[in-house]
Amino acid sequence: MTLLENQDNLVLPERWRSRGYLPHYEAEQQPQMITFRLHDSLPNIALVKLAEELKPVAPAKRESERCRRIEQFLDHGIGGCSLSNESIAQVTEQNLLYFDRKRYTLHAWVIMPNHVHILLTPAQGETLSRIVHSWKSFTAKRANAILGRQGSFWQREYFDRKIRHERHFNDAIVYLHNNPVKAGLCQTPTDWRFSSARFIC
Repeated sequence: MTLLENQDNLVLPERWRSRGYLPHYEAEQQPQMITFRLHDSLPNIALVKLAEELKPVAPAKRESERCRRIEQFLDHGIGGCSLSNESIAQVTEQNLLYFDRKRYTLHAWVIMPNHVHILLTPAQGETLSRIVHSWKSFTAKRANAILGRQGSFWQREYFDRKIRHERHFNDAIVYLHNNPVKAGLCQTPTDWRFSSARFIC
């Protein structure tokens, strides 16, 4: 049984936590890749359809396939894509950079039109959930002010993946930086304005 199959009665192993949705790995000083998305980036009907399509997939592979398919869907640019607004993307990037080398070490990031990918290592004494909550809380208020609106800005949950080894770490950076290219938004990673590729490629 995978961690996601019976969350109502789930007893999580050490360093895992859940609010009844997705399980999250809460290790300090452990590199992790994070994805969080706008509230309107993935319609519920699409998630229901995806769940049906994944039923034949072996439980051990189901969650990784679910993540892969969701990321493909996000790259189609569904929803209002508020992160295409340069002012909102800039606020988001500045917020990520603000606590770099304080609460976490930021290794790579990319801000897509409707989602954000980040590779980071939480500092000692910090948890991933607190870090992500602080990003989303601050940027949601600023973004809604820019848009002159109220209500949800980010989807309440996020995806995280523990980085297993150096090759996985390097592959994650390549994936992040190539995401805009793969989505057909630019020709090369360094062409994308809101990405660490501009600094380290």
